Amino acid sequence: MNKKYLTLIIAAAVATVSATAGASGYRFGSQSVSSQGTAEANGAEAADASTIFANPAGLSRLEGRQLMTGVTGLVPHSTYSDSGSTRFTRTSTGGQKLQDEYAPTAVAAPSLYYSQKINDQLTAGFGMFVPYGANLSYDWDWAGRYALTDMKLTAIALNPSVAWKLNERHSIGFGITAEFMKARLGQNVDVPGSVAAAQAAGTGAALLRQIVALGGNPAALAAIRDGRAEVEGKDWGYGFNLGYLYQPAPGTRFGIAYRSHIDHKLGGGADWDFSNVTTDRVVNAIIEERSHHEDSAARVKLRTPETLSVNGYHEFDDRLAGMFDVTWTRNSRMQNINIEFLGTDNGDLVIRQQWKNTVRVALGANYKLNDRVLLRAGIAHDEAPVRSDELRHAALPDSDRNQLSFGANWKLSANSSIDVAYTYLDFKKASGAYTNDCRPGLLTCTGNGETTRGTWSTHMNMLGAAYNYKF
Repeated sequence: MNKKYLTLIIAAAVATVSATAGASGYRFGSQSVSSQGTAEANGAEAADASTIFANPAGLSRLEGRQLMTGVTGLVPHSTYSDSGSTRFTRTSTGGQKLQDEYAPTAVAAPSLYYSQKINDQLTAGFGMFVPYGANLSYDWDWAGRYALTDMKLTAIALNPSVAWKLNERHSIGFGITAEFMKARLGQNVDVPGSVAAAQAAGTGAALLRQIVALGGNPAALAAIRDGRAEVEGKDWGYGFNLGYLYQPAPGTRFGIAYRSHIDHKLGGGADWDFSNVTTDRVVNAIIEERSHHEDSAARVKLRTPETLSVNGYHEFDDRLAGMFDVTWTRNSRMQNINIEFLGTDNGDLVIRQQWKNTVRVALGANYKLNDRVLLRAGIAHDEAPVRSDELRHAALPDSDRNQLSFGANWKLSANSSIDVAYTYLDFKKASGAYTNDCRPGLLTCTGNGETTRGTWSTHMNMLGAAYNYKF
């Protein structure tokens, strides 16, 4: 049976709306090692083939054929402290109050870019990069387990592009993006809360009579446990990006870049597992029947936000260059996420997001130490799209972040070089008090009805390396 539980597709939906490198959320910032060294402030520099991501018009500045291949390692450190998470009955969820290292020890994000000058006006290129990703693994008995226990979201984008040099001052670029997404998520089902609520409402006697009538052991309810649900899904989506580069004087450039939204339709099948809620198979079967849920197909439609970037680059002298980037992300497209259970009588699961648009500002600099070594540095501030504590979900405990980056390019020969970069990301402490507006047992909606209340703390180190070759 496919382990696909639609409620958890939400987390994939939540994560994918922050797909671009200009957005926060599950932004990797790993699309280019050379860009990472300036805190992604170098959109108008157009020094190598990774300009395909930042501004495809920059391809017009590249000579011959160029290849750039790199990888960025991300080393996060995340903790969670619970401050009173509750079931839909408003009683404590119990479980572990502290979570340490629920993020992985390390993950890697590869990138690959290639450019080829066709003639004096036309240059083509191809990019492959990781636009976003997430890997969260809480303990299965943590206090927020009814919201989420684990999630892994991976994506890869293919971005063929072309640039046209109008004259020495003006260039334009265009690219098509094919984006593949795969998600796997898990969540507990609040069976103990449901049984306790039935007993408090006076319907527990009917449950006991049914168990006895079918040959089950009612005493098994004394040690009842959570149900379990998981999901896997994948999808392709398509979009485009545009760029314009203006050079008023040698060594000075300004750029505008736009990356479109991408529509995703994440489909799968819902699977509810109640086989281990007690040690009695009869009791388990009755609990599953009373949950009003059945395995079915599932669907959620998503639209990632578009981004608009304005950037500049200026060489002050033969050694020093400064640069900036301002990126606006239209996260407000994400309001409620409606999850459909196809072919059943179950109502949608509605996740309130109501995200806000965000702005990211970055400043960077290059310093030419000598003919072989170029040093880079940059700082950035990135807003989170989450409006309030009440809208911060455990799948995306995001917050505003500050970034400090350093990098270098070392020429190995006339045709080859190596880029390295280091980044430190510091996230503002994120408090959450998210409540699911449904509760178990209802047919008009789907959800555990939990409130996850606590504080997330995160910082991250990123180390990147890339190899460049000019043919």
